[in-house]
Amino acid sequence: MAISSRDTDKVLIISTLFLAAAGVVMVYSTSYILAMKKFGDGFFFFKKHLVYAGIGLVFFIAASRSPYTFYKKFTYPILLVAALGLIAVFIPHVGFSAGGAKRWVRLGPLAFQPSEPAKLAVIFFLAYSLSSKAEKIKNFVYGFLPNVVIPGVIIALIMLEPDLGTAVCLSLVVMTMLFIAGARITHIGAIALAAAPVILLMINRFAYMAERIKIFLDPWKYPEGKGFQMVQSFIAFGNGGVVGVGLGEGKQKLFYLPEAHTDFILSVIGEETGLIGVGAVMFGYLAFFYCGIRIALKAKDLYARYLALGVTLMITLQAAVNMGVVLGAMPPKGIPLPFISYGGTSLIIAMTAAGILLNIFIKENSAYGRPRG
Repeated sequence: MAISSRDTDKVLIISTLFLAAAGVVMVYSTSYILAMKKFGDGFFFFKKHLVYAGIGLVFFIAASRSPYTFYKKFTYPILLVAALGLIAVFIPHVGFSAGGAKRWVRLGPLAFQPSEPAKLAVIFFLAYSLSSKAEKIKNFVYGFLPNVVIPGVIIALIMLEPDLGTAVCLSLVVMTMLFIAGARITHIGAIALAAAPVILLMINRFAYMAERIKIFLDPWKYPEGKGFQMVQSFIAFGNGGVVGVGLGEGKQKLFYLPEAHTDFILSVIGEETGLIGVGAVMFGYLAFFYCGIRIALKAKDLYARYLALGVTLMITLQAAVNMGVVLGAMPPKGIPLPFISYGGTSLIIAMTAAGILLNIFIKENSAYGRPRG
């Protein structure tokens, strides 16, 4: 993928808007029948998602025009607010549950998922910490450990909801950023080994997590039970073939495939637009990743470099995990496909992250001169 440096911002904007637009179209396609049954209005989810997309676009533009150094100045207040939001999910009449997990906070008519902005808060912290104390990263006590403990508190709160999928994705982002910053492999390995018993304890404590592992190992053993969702996902991809059955013509969304408009929306994309459509979505994420990494590598400011790296990993690692789940390569985790799955908080945060990335490109080029090629 050869992209001129001067076109990086254009490709970033196009890939972001393409993925968000694909989400709007597919939320309508996947949710119409469900919305008719539940609310008597086939456009119920579509209208809400359209509003979310509009708000997300505003956040994208605002973030692209707001100096990225703002987040550096308010790193710790943002981190504190994120932690309080995660704690709020456990407060009666404030936090509420769905699907057996307390992941949402209700403020009047509004509801949001605190774990989504918390991911950005952790990235802001790591970008600030790694850039200001870069020389200490190889020291376990004074350099490595602080960059694990503070994100670890946020990750632990997310796991307690429980939301293992988001916790795993955020952990991968943290460890990747630490590795690229120069942390010792032995230190990263030690933390991973220390975290393993905690993860096993969580799996044993929450029965549905253990069930997901069993389903992953052999979904066809439970085709009418716990493995139903995975089996229907496979059928959707099989039905789609290369070119798909046609937009809006998919059958799996007709109460066969649970969560067709949220976590498993890629399965319906596969059924209705085939391998070509799935390939286009994957290419969109690859283009986003390419632009994000290029912006990070070109950044002269170390904080900007780590910030660009963090938001790029946040989006693309989550996309990779979601794809791995719906394709049966990973255990079900319950995480949305960035930009595309139905969900206001997820979409708005993803658009904000893309806006931050664009601002880094703009500010870095205005400070050091726009690249010629």
